Amino acid sequence: MANSNSSFPISQVLRNMITRKNPDDALAGAAKGGLEKTLGVWDLIILGVGAIIGSGIFAVVGIAAAGSADGSSPGAGPALIISMVIAAIACVFSALCYTEFATMIPVAGGAYTYTFATLGEFAAWIVGWILMLEYAIGFIAVACAWTNHFLQFIKGFSSILPAWFVNPPIWLVNDFRSAVNICNNHGLDAHTAIPHFAGIPFCINLPAIIMIAITTAILVKGTKDSAKMAGIMVAVKLGVIALFVLTGMFYIRPENWTPFAPNGFEGLFMGAFIIFFAYIGFDALATAAEECKNPQKDLPIGILGSLVVTTVVYVMVALVLTGMQPTSGVAIPEGLFKAPMAYAMTAVHQNWAAGLISIGSLAGLTSVLLVMHMAATRVLFAMSRDNFLPRVFQKIHPKFQTPHVLTITVGVVGILGTLILDLNVAASLCNFGTFTSFIIVCVAILILRKVDPDRPRPFKVPFCPWFPIAGIVCCGGLMIFSMVIAKGEAAVLSTELFIVWVIMGALIYASYGYKKNRKAEILAESKEIAGKDEITAGIK
Repeated sequence: MANSNSSFPISQVLRNMITRKNPDDALAGAAKGGLEKTLGVWDLIILGVGAIIGSGIFAVVGIAAAGSADGSSPGAGPALIISMVIAAIACVFSALCYTEFATMIPVAGGAYTYTFATLGEFAAWIVGWILMLEYAIGFIAVACAWTNHFLQFIKGFSSILPAWFVNPPIWLVNDFRSAVNICNNHGLDAHTAIPHFAGIPFCINLPAIIMIAITTAILVKGTKDSAKMAGIMVAVKLGVIALFVLTGMFYIRPENWTPFAPNGFEGLFMGAFIIFFAYIGFDALATAAEECKNPQKDLPIGILGSLVVTTVVYVMVALVLTGMQPTSGVAIPEGLFKAPMAYAMTAVHQNWAAGLISIGSLAGLTSVLLVMHMAATRVLFAMSRDNFLPRVFQKIHPKFQTPHVLTITVGVVGILGTLILDLNVAASLCNFGTFTSFIIVCVAILILRKVDPDRPRPFKVPFCPWFPIAGIVCCGGLMIFSMVIAKGEAAVLSTELFIVWVIMGALIYASYGYKKNRKAEILAESKEIAGKDEITAGIK
């Protein structure tokens, strides 16, 4: 008989790869060695709003409206409000599926756990691997955006702060690729402007690195403390968004809304793809289900409530921003790409408002960093518990009851990522991971309804199977559309990196994850046999 890895028949390997994990086993594992339940409904809403409102409003909304600076993707223009609604609709279908799963299987892991319960071991590993891409790379993208807003903020103190601090060297606040692009755009010699050590260029994004270190320390201390800090930051950023809308509405010029969709359907749907990066926060709540006090009741409110609130806020900001600043037919200033809201206020000479908005932007992006960092560690924690990753990642801090080893590991990966990825590439990579996980969750709902129809479901997706199918079509359509339309170095690089990432995941499963799971099964069987032998000996 033909063997695989010289120990397992091919048919057995295939059966193992599609073996599903019983949801009851996942619940039992969480009850045995789970995370502390500290989150209530308001904590969830705060975390959800904290994750969603941030990167989209404060970082990529300018790119979605005006198109990328290098011309690789068309902008939506004032039709960005339609793009936001399209992205929100695609999210709603997926959010309903997430909610059904999260209330039915309230354990850490999110889409990874749900896939294991429906599509089997191999698919679960691939989804977990993609989720690592979504959260870890998204985490890096937000850290890069934090640097952009910090630099915009300190420029307001140029008369007080030293010049070297207000205008730091480009190699100290950028990754290498971004630093080279800046040099090219300003006619500088990159080899001269960027220091080299042993022939290797040296660039670090120092503000991003410092913020990642701070969020790592906060998350190690505890999820509840992180939620409290996120709550303060959510209040601050909602306040400055209200300030932007109420102040900016007096500077709206209706002629900026024409043409409404300068790049037609291409710009409209490409805008939806780009702004989708801003909506990924709600699925991070599903990864924290194990830490909810009452997940069956609170998670539906937290997931759907945060999505509704943020969509309304997004549309209001897009209306004012595109009314204040032309987004087509003119040379788009660099400030609109890096810090759009603050730049729009500066352009109408409202520097006091721009300063306050910059503060809110920093608070908003910090809350996103906290939630995405937390989500990445919870997915990895669940994968470690399922024997896909070394057991050291299951360690819980004896005092803070948090997965501190994983939290620190993700922080280190984030710091390394800021050295090589810029905001555009990281955001696109994150979107590919998000769309893929959303599609798989929608598919998983359809499967579990068939294979386990009698399982109690505190929340059910309405109009099933049509809503899950709509989620698959919307997310899949936007992802394929972006691959066809987007062009340029950043777009091509993000697509290639996503494909490479998936292939790497498959290879790691084949060489490590599969074997580790089989060893765990053998160990569990031997313990079960030993237990039966002890019972038999006792009876005799």
